[in-house]
Amino acid sequence: MSQTQNDSTIASNYRRILARISAQEQHAGRQAGSVLLLAVSKTHGAERLREAYAAGARHFGENYVQEALDKMTLLSQPPHALSDITWHFIGPIQSNKTRNIAGAFDWVHGIDRLKIARRLNDQRPAHLPALNVCIQVNLSNEDSKSGVTLDQADALCAEVAQLPRLQLRGLMAIPAPCQDQAQQRAVFKPLTARFNQLQQQYPTMDTLSIGMSDDFDAAIAEGSTMIRIGTAIFGARGQAADTGR
Repeated sequence: MSQTQNDSTIASNYRRILARISAQEQHAGRQAGSVLLLAVSKTHGAERLREAYAAGARHFGENYVQEALDKMTLLSQPPHALSDITWHFIGPIQSNKTRNIAGAFDWVHGIDRLKIARRLNDQRPAHLPALNVCIQVNLSNEDSKSGVTLDQADALCAEVAQLPRLQLRGLMAIPAPCQDQAQQRAVFKPLTARFNQLQQQYPTMDTLSIGMSDDFDAAIAEGSTMIRIGTAIFGARGQAADTGR
């Protein structure tokens, strides 16, 4: 496949998913445009991001720090600098990565420890706005996944809300794979209920980051405001440039 054909496919994929989101918003009785599409671009090169950008993507998700920093540098260079990208860090965070994340990203999904939240807060540069963060909840209680339990989310939200260089924006989850939409909705439902409760306490909370390629219809039906799509936009992943997360 030529680069031109591949680029055309990326743009087509992005627009097709937008159309599905729009249809599902309507089906679920949601307001049009209430669900943001986050293009998960980890392991894909800068030129692939440019094609998604040309199709309308402005929010990109990365979870390999050095790879992301390299892309940020490439995409900010004239004469074709992309100055209005919003960068989301979506992977588990090691302590030795927090300074780079705090200095380069606009959002962090996956806060599950107060220690990491404090480091991000302390290392967020003063000239930047507060770092937008979501608390990760482990809905399926999987040992292989990060995240607090649903019952622990309240306490971590309370702690994070006190950190002045962080902006508590919402909850994020990656449930265990499941192909049955009714079961997918049943898994999402308690998270949505907890999110709605927390919104009453924290006015800045406006983001429910749930839904990926195989379950975003169910996620939108259950109130998701942000879905995270990678392979369905960019194709199969390549080898990551940075194995640290």
